[in-house]
Amino acid sequence: MDIAVTGASGLIGSALTASLRADGHRVRTVSRRAGSGPDAVRWDPAAGELDPAALAGVDAVVHLAGAAIAEGRWSDDRKRELVESRTAGTALLARTLASLEPAPAVLVSGSAIGIYGLRGDEELTEESSPGDNFLADLVQRWEAAAAPAVEAGIRTTYARTGLVMARQGGILGVVLPLFKSFLGGKLGSGKQWMSWVTIDDEVGAIRHLIDTDGLAGPYNVVAPEPVTNAEFTAALGRAVGRPTVLPVPSFGPKALFGGEKAELTIFASQRVRSDKLAASGYTFRHPDIDTGLRAVLGEGRA
Repeated sequence: MDIAVTGASGLIGSALTASLRADGHRVRTVSRRAGSGPDAVRWDPAAGELDPAALAGVDAVVHLAGAAIAEGRWSDDRKRELVESRTAGTALLARTLASLEPAPAVLVSGSAIGIYGLRGDEELTEESSPGDNFLADLVQRWEAAAAPAVEAGIRTTYARTGLVMARQGGILGVVLPLFKSFLGGKLGSGKQWMSWVTIDDEVGAIRHLIDTDGLAGPYNVVAPEPVTNAEFTAALGRAVGRPTVLPVPSFGPKALFGGEKAELTIFASQRVRSDKLAASGYTFRHPDIDTGLRAVLGEGRA
């Protein structure tokens, strides 16, 4: 297949691009930085610039670009950047794809489980109502921006991703150094739910959404077995051979990152189910936290 990927240099994008190319697919990388070679496509979402000719003939598009949620404190300017980097880019891409003849068969657009808001112990599915906070509003607007592609008849799916586990990035990129330094512990009460997915399953699920005819709309891309933060902490401690006796008081991260950001990311409780993805035929490589951590970190201890 001929597949275009935005955000190809990010954690998920780089893993996806490598996987696709390893299987012989052509991948066009769409970036704001001018690249070299026939498969490098330049765009400027803020300026509304994307040459339709550069995407002519693509079979599928995976859209992962957007400013990193985890970086920086959430000032008003930063929050505006987080929203606009997703809505402007998605709308530009969707309009451009809708103008192509022929149009690509499928658009897999990045999304996030943040759409559900803070729901405690409630089990959440794609049918659950959206939440009522900054991240929930951001994700709703992000998904809505893909409307031109949907209206043009392009099969459009939204990969609502949870906490991605990769050795060098995602959630482990934040907490693993602490655990290796004997500073790992549960965050706050540890009762908050963490809906996670390994990078291998993230890539596998996106490829499944590309390849499976008839799949459209939102799909939760999280492992079948979410865990509480206390359970995650214990599992990671076992995986790296470190004690987990030092809890992290909530006031620390809130002072460091700001109360709103800490509440909606570090201490968020989202118990998300992926039954819809499984029912569509996807088989998770790493369905439980111990299997997932062994796959990401290797069998040996740090």
